[in-house]
Amino acid sequence: MGQDFLQTISQKTDLRQEQSLTPQQIQSLRVLTANALELQSVVEQELAQNPVIELEEPEYDQIIPEDVPAEKADRDRAGEDDDDEDTLKALLEYTAAGAAPQELILPPDPSDDAEQRRNEMFESLADRESMQEHLIAQLRLAAKDETEFRIGEAIIGSIDETGYLKTHPADIAMAECCSMDEVESLLKMIQTFDPPGIGARDLRECLILQIAPEDPDAEDLRRLITDHLEDIGKMRLSAMCESMELPPEAIEKLIAKIRKFNPFPGGSVEQEPPQYIHVDAEIVPDGDEFKVIVSEREIPRIRISEYYLEMLEHPETQKETREYLKEKIRNARTLMESLEKRKSTIARIAELIASEQFDFLKNGIEFLKPMTMKLIADKLGLNESTVSRAVSGKFVRTPQGVFEFKFFFSNGFQSDDGSALSSRSVKELIRELIDDEDPRKPLSDSSLTTALTERGIEIRRRTVAKYREELGIPASHLRKAIS
Repeated sequence: MGQDFLQTISQKTDLRQEQSLTPQQIQSLRVLTANALELQSVVEQELAQNPVIELEEPEYDQIIPEDVPAEKADRDRAGEDDDDEDTLKALLEYTAAGAAPQELILPPDPSDDAEQRRNEMFESLADRESMQEHLIAQLRLAAKDETEFRIGEAIIGSIDETGYLKTHPADIAMAECCSMDEVESLLKMIQTFDPPGIGARDLRECLILQIAPEDPDAEDLRRLITDHLEDIGKMRLSAMCESMELPPEAIEKLIAKIRKFNPFPGGSVEQEPPQYIHVDAEIVPDGDEFKVIVSEREIPRIRISEYYLEMLEHPETQKETREYLKEKIRNARTLMESLEKRKSTIARIAELIASEQFDFLKNGIEFLKPMTMKLIADKLGLNESTVSRAVSGKFVRTPQGVFEFKFFFSNGFQSDDGSALSSRSVKELIRELIDDEDPRKPLSDSSLTTALTERGIEIRRRTVAKYREELGIPASHLRKAIS
């Protein structure tokens, strides 16, 4: 038996290769993906955690008023040097007395001007609740347990800015490892949240969700929307009257109520106040070409404190403090390198956009060419995921207006004259055609397809329908219904 037992014991060596990110790499990715406002928060957090980092103030000569005599400026500089020596001496005495390295912090600048500049640097916009935050806040009160909250959060994350659910419940169930019944149950709960109509899967469901239960016409409204939405769009009164067994004036009264409903409930949460865009780069004319300027106005400039550099080299600094300062200085340099890399990456991408989209910059959106992130990544020798992270949530000002970087990345079509058109350009053409249509006779997807074909763009009707939906534009009979 002992021999049998020994035979069951075996050792197995398993060789595995795993990749993990260092804290420095994580910080670099965080800086790269952050937009201007988020980056301010990142730097502010590092300023609070790392005493060796300080904001870079303007040069002394730039902040001395013109009417200040030169000799007074010299005296001020001399006094500043004395203050430096006194501060370093005080810090050395502080650590020699047994203070922990974590307690090291530079004494605050007594200058009111410096404090005001610092406050202005980090003055943030007033917090405003987004649509998702608005729904999550209601979910916290309604969910019975963590499982319901998790599934509900996934559903809310799949609701787009117009207020519609864009992910099929089956896909949510698969992603969250739960049943379809659980997803449907949570979806019904979320559809009772404010604003009315939120979480609908189509216009019909959106309008039905906005019917007030206490409305005496609730049942007729529900039936009219369910069975006659297309008839409403085409104002087929006789068909509705016959089916509903109601007189024309009653049908018109119901339609008047329906037209007060909001077909895009998501916008009712996020429409005011306006969002302020912080431009990360500018593409400006430079003779017959274009040049790129990376904006640094919103990005704090930082440096390593001279006080702590001197303390690190001072012979009286204790070993524990010296090791602490080395770590903090190393972290500060990593942050500075990450900021510089972010600036360089954005500049290189913007320069390539300026080169590839020259005709767009000169002549407008109809000249936008197809361009993919893979193309940019290959030309710059970067990973495609790096390009995606670098452009996420960032904006560029061009002679044609301010655009999100991602605006420039799309697939394309070949026109009759052999020129390439981006899918974005085709979408804009669809938008223009719909904007110019007769509201009484909206263009169908087939009519839009014909109009684009006449312009030399070979495109299928289902592609037109897909682009129209991506633009958030309802089908023709629904546009007439809600006009």
